[in-house]
Amino acid sequence: MLTSITPLGERGRGNRWWVTTAALVLGCALAGAGVGAIAGAFGAVILSGVSVAWRLGLVGAALAVGVLLELDRRRRMLPTVRRQVNEDWLRAYRGWVYGLGFGIQLGTGVATVVTTSAVYATFIAAFASASIGAGALIGGVFGLIRGGSVLVAWRVRTPAQLAELGRSLGRSEAPVRRVALLGQSVLAVLAAVAAWAI
Repeated sequence: MLTSITPLGERGRGNRWWVTTAALVLGCALAGAGVGAIAGAFGAVILSGVSVAWRLGLVGAALAVGVLLELDRRRRMLPTVRRQVNEDWLRAYRGWVYGLGFGIQLGTGVATVVTTSAVYATFIAAFASASIGAGALIGGVFGLIRGGSVLVAWRVRTPAQLAELGRSLGRSEAPVRRVALLGQSVLAVLAAVAAWAI
């Protein structure tokens, strides 16, 4: 995905990269906010009367279980679908159409391959917020971050730059994963401490 929507690729398809990217980010944010709002609404009903401490504990547990699942190097235990966005759309539709469509799919978090447990933890946090508004905010921020990842390609205007982007993404995968798991572990501990302190 990150190597498909670049200024080079969009120019070759007769589209403006910034229009496609804006549509993708918007789609991600809207879909994330929608799923987050739904999760928050379910939380408001199911967790009615449950203390903030228990809800924080739920989030901490989700984060910790996610880290444990990801310690399996092949991530076999992480539940996911085997579906990606349909790259045929790149040739069939205008940039803003596939940008928005891809964004909506990616923003839901689970309509395509899930590569990190943080996706599930995000929507468990939206559920634990027990609030439509808070859930929408959590999901919307998730969507903005996920959609915003396409911005790493903003300088790709030549085939050589595209190849370098691909190599760079490959080199950074393992270190970024380690940092993400460390951050997720810290958040799990902080949630547990906060739940205990309340």
